[in-house]
Amino acid sequence: MTRRTSGGWVVGLGLLAATALVAGCGEQKGDAGKPKYRIALIMKSLANEFFTTMADGARKHHEKNASEYDLIVNGMKNETDVNEQIGLVEQMIADKVDAIILAPADSKLLVGVCKKARQRGIVVVNIDNPLDADTVKEAGVSIPFVGPDNREGARLAGEYLAKKLQKGDQVAIIEGRPNALNGEMRKLGFTEAMDKAGIEVARSQTANWERDEAEKVVAGIVAGKPELKAFLCANDSMALGAVAALRRLPNVLIVGYDNIAAIQENIKTGRVLCTVDQHADRIAVEGIHVALNLLEKREIRDYTRTAVDVVTKDTLK
Repeated sequence: MTRRTSGGWVVGLGLLAATALVAGCGEQKGDAGKPKYRIALIMKSLANEFFTTMADGARKHHEKNASEYDLIVNGMKNETDVNEQIGLVEQMIADKVDAIILAPADSKLLVGVCKKARQRGIVVVNIDNPLDADTVKEAGVSIPFVGPDNREGARLAGEYLAKKLQKGDQVAIIEGRPNALNGEMRKLGFTEAMDKAGIEVARSQTANWERDEAEKVVAGIVAGKPELKAFLCANDSMALGAVAALRRLPNVLIVGYDNIAAIQENIKTGRVLCTVDQHADRIAVEGIHVALNLLEKREIRDYTRTAVDVVTKDTLK
């Protein structure tokens, strides 16, 4: 168990653009004269439905607990603009929020600004994509993590795919952004499942979480290796890119990760085999809980693990 130190915790959350509920002054009083905290949620790209779901979960929680805290929601224009996300954290530091909940676009490059926030006495909570443990240790800070076991989720999806294939078949992995630890863990989980089933990962290439880039990458890969039986994509946006690239190859199976609405429709029609639901709305709410506990100087865990579930045509409601 970990307690908040005198220096405070830094919580990182990355999200650009739409400010949802702009917080008031940190000196405002809530119920029973308690401080009304200002919490900033900073995510990645709001063009990704996963993060709009995360934001919606945070807003709904805030609506029920508006007397306890104010909420600021921000996000990036795209998944790869790390400097923009760093700037959002810098802005929240300058605005003197009480806590930052961060879904980092890069597991290493966001550590420095998180350290700066902690030094200013701001609580920082890392959600969704873990910050790099060695980089955090070198920075000399402690930042709690809230999120799923991405490796486990990808392994479960890979095992479901393996049941549809034969030993010796070849597949490809479409990776997330380099230096994003959740993407690296998903690649490991997919690879473990394929190795266990005797299926060859013939190609593995990044598409930086982006749909359009994934369409081009998948088209290039399948042109050179038409014998591929499946593509395992590290998020659903890239899986949708794979759907577009493989529209003339309906027998090539596609696996996604995130369970966004658009991918559900493709699962229902059979174009996508499965995805992984990591319950984005719950991740945001758990991050808020951890931040509030730290602000109230309650004990918290270093790692709050959230659920992952494989979603298939049979399990969709």
